[in-house]
Amino acid sequence: MNTRSIRFRLAVWYGGLLIAVFILVGGLMYAGLKFYLEHSLAETQSRRAQQITDTLLAQIAATGDKYVTNEISARFAPEINDRFIRVTGDAPNPLYVSSNPRDGSFDASHVPRRRENAAGNSWRKESVPGNKQLLIASVPYKTPQGRRFVVEVGVSMEPIEEVLRRLVLVLALGLAVMVSVSVGAGYWLVRKALAPVVKTANSAEQITLHNLKERLPVARTGDELERLSVSLNHMIARLEDALQHNRRFIADASHEMRTPLTIMRGELEGIVAAAHADRALQAKATSVLEEVERLARIVEGLFAISRLDAGEAQKEWVRFDLAKLVTATAEQMCLLAEDKEIKVACNAEREVFIEGDRARLKQVVVNLLDNAIKYTPAGGKIRLSTFACGSKAVFEVEDNGIGIPEAARAHIFERFFRVDKARSREMGGAGLGLSIVKSICAAHGGQVDFYSTEGRGSRFKVELPLSQSNDAKGN
Repeated sequence: MNTRSIRFRLAVWYGGLLIAVFILVGGLMYAGLKFYLEHSLAETQSRRAQQITDTLLAQIAATGDKYVTNEISARFAPEINDRFIRVTGDAPNPLYVSSNPRDGSFDASHVPRRRENAAGNSWRKESVPGNKQLLIASVPYKTPQGRRFVVEVGVSMEPIEEVLRRLVLVLALGLAVMVSVSVGAGYWLVRKALAPVVKTANSAEQITLHNLKERLPVARTGDELERLSVSLNHMIARLEDALQHNRRFIADASHEMRTPLTIMRGELEGIVAAAHADRALQAKATSVLEEVERLARIVEGLFAISRLDAGEAQKEWVRFDLAKLVTATAEQMCLLAEDKEIKVACNAEREVFIEGDRARLKQVVVNLLDNAIKYTPAGGKIRLSTFACGSKAVFEVEDNGIGIPEAARAHIFERFFRVDKARSREMGGAGLGLSIVKSICAAHGGQVDFYSTEGRGSRFKVELPLSQSNDAKGN
């Protein structure tokens, strides 16, 4: 999973936000429930202490201390109900202290007394041995006769703590479920929200130089996504206009240059052929004629590229055997290889039928083989292979020549790019051959790639779609 993607980050933010809200709500719920339970318990104990003062201590002058202590034990039974009750007066010893509770949850003799500075009704928490806590409500009382008492009624906080522990457990389980649900739901929501972006990206990847008339889908959402799609479509339209203008310019310029070049070639050939012409003039005319021939090849290359970019190659498609075309072209160019004592081996035994412009695809074979011959030293070897691989027809040209430098590999298919400009010029190259090969392959729905090691040779690989027809008869 790509942790830097927008989808992942939005899902994490969405899940994190929900989890933070859940934790906040859970914390507030815990604090609120704890406060409510403690205050409810404190009020209950305060009411019990108030009952002791109102019903027993108010009559202590008439009934006596012994009667009060007996009535507290009889009416409230603190040991049986697991409560703590203590009544202290002006005397050093308490008037009444309950015994240990029946469940043994605390030791009544170790419960600290109320602080001296405490005033009025109050409640507090006291820790007792065994990691227990008591919640104790204190109610001071003064009899009409002037005697002062403090009634303390307490109870263990274990029930409250148990409720809070269960709440924490429920919240923890809820948090685990919330994490799973929020991350899953967040990922799904983000994926659904980004679906138009994915669709736009997929459509954008399908747009090439040959189908700039296509447009990206526009999601009618009225938001930034719709605006982005519309803006990209406007940009594609502008690019299409600019590219069409550029194509027309190249095609028109190439076409217009053909006529003067043809005239210049004829005049120069006449000068060179004239027997009475000055030899120095003939030599200069020959040099100029070579440059005119080279310029004519450049013009023809540009004209071919402009036609390919305009999609004209698709008008002349036929079904034919690529293996047969490669074999015939290799035989025609063997003389060039023999002049440099280069061995050319052609492995194209099986039929490989494709559909396309036969002349243009022959140009691919010629250009790749011509480059291999040019840049392979005398005595070298060149191997041509044609075979079917899956749904692709594959044509390879491999040599053991000088190879391609690392710095030049990224530019090898660019127009007018030459690895060694001085040497390419001597060999008649203009840097358009591989560019034409790439344009022809793209026009046929294929691609060309290469693998090269400097000083050890290169291998160019062309992949084209196989013919879908079951008819085995080639053209």
